[in-house]
Amino acid sequence: MAVSGYIGPEYVRNYITPRKSDAHKGDHGRILIVAGSHGMAGAAVLCAKAALRTGAGLVTLAVPEELFCILQTSVPEAMCIDRKRLLAADSYDYLQRFDAIAIGPGLGVSYDNFELIAKIIEDSECQIVIDADGINTLCEYDKGFGLVKANGERIVMTPHPGEARRILSCAGYSGVRDLGRELAVRKMADFTKATVLLKGQGTLVTRPDDEISCNTTGNPGMATGGSGDVLTGVIAALLALGWNTGVSARTGAYVHGAAGDLAAEEIGQWGMTAMDIAEHLPAVLKYITGI
Repeated sequence: MAVSGYIGPEYVRNYITPRKSDAHKGDHGRILIVAGSHGMAGAAVLCAKAALRTGAGLVTLAVPEELFCILQTSVPEAMCIDRKRLLAADSYDYLQRFDAIAIGPGLGVSYDNFELIAKIIEDSECQIVIDADGINTLCEYDKGFGLVKANGERIVMTPHPGEARRILSCAGYSGVRDLGRELAVRKMADFTKATVLLKGQGTLVTRPDDEISCNTTGNPGMATGGSGDVLTGVIAALLALGWNTGVSARTGAYVHGAAGDLAAEEIGQWGMTAMDIAEHLPAVLKYITGI
């Protein structure tokens, strides 16, 4: 199993272009982020901040009400709703408001969260990126990947090697180290029927029956807590533009890695934080578009 292509600036410039002069916030996507829990509010902050820094028009965070103060102080541009709102009788109509949904950063693993994720997947019609505890929760319960497979064409999954091992175990395979990264990402895509982005040095992206692409940006300084939450926000912002899952995942991987490279150039790899990556996203987009 071999890589078929590489994700570089030529690829992303096909998609990331200057904004129209008469653009308004609705043109740039409405995103719902289902993230955060007691002690893990930061994951939701990073995901929302990254989505906004990637150009999202409107971001709504679905979090426990106890986190509202933290999130509305840390990300004043984002709106907050109590996560229970997604279980209300009119939740189907509510979910139709969004152009993309991100699920997982700091969410926690529980059966209640599994039921919530299942309801979101079943009731929504937009594209979804699932990361972190979204993946861990699906791996924990038998029906999890049945839901993903039935909706795979509109789902991106972004596992790191540990989360990849759990997905592969559900499919009856060993981990990334035994299979190799290329075969592992292919097996995960075939099993889930979704677009899979396998994080790590030379991030790999593929869809079922599609080529495997390798990202060309990124550096060891990005091996820090919260970096994946930032990537989830980036991909959510791109999905909300209406791009397909493969394009959004590939472009998101490049932009995220390039922001990390710019942060490393300015402040060094040692001590780089996930927020440093998020804060350098606009400069990367400026480099790509020239504006």
